[in-house]
Amino acid sequence: MALQKLKIGITGGIGSGKSTVAAVFEVLGIPVYYADSRAKWLMVNDQKLMTSIKNIFGTDAYLMDGSLNRPLIAKIAFNNPEKLKKLNALVHPAVKLDYEHWHRQQKNVPYTLKEAALLFESGSAHELDAVIEVFAAQKIRINRVRKRDGLTRKQVLSRIRNQMPEREKRKLADFVLLNDGKNGLIKQVLDLHQRLKNIQ
Repeated sequence: MALQKLKIGITGGIGSGKSTVAAVFEVLGIPVYYADSRAKWLMVNDQKLMTSIKNIFGTDAYLMDGSLNRPLIAKIAFNNPEKLKKLNALVHPAVKLDYEHWHRQQKNVPYTLKEAALLFESGSAHELDAVIEVFAAQKIRINRVRKRDGLTRKQVLSRIRNQMPEREKRKLADFVLLNDGKNGLIKQVLDLHQRLKNIQ
């Protein structure tokens, strides 16, 4: 009987470098499910989900070309926590089903990775075998995001405050990768990859 492939999560706050780490795992042949990108795809391709979103935000939630009216949804959601909660309650289960289907399709791998910013916040960490936290000090993260997205320090801090504090995530995670520019990140990933291959 074939060994069951593990479901491993990978998370980290904005600017921690979780996408960089996920890319290194991909080079090692590990399939990565990018939950946030996939959620955006489902919101414009899953008819059932689209209908439910229109029921909450109105028909203006989608533009004439079928794309999501992001500015409108962001404006309503962030000024109305109840609607944001309803939106998350629709999107998270849709992503969960999509991920489960994707995970089953992956063949001849010891584990798959699910990359998501809100792995603990959404509760989806409970459905995984282990979670990797990519950690970097707040100062480093602020500088990275400012350079990458052209945001002000205040804007970055506002996004950081919307996420679970990094130190809490570290306590909940099974493995922590330190992405501070001092500790060799690739070596940490290679070591962890070996450990994960041996867990069954």
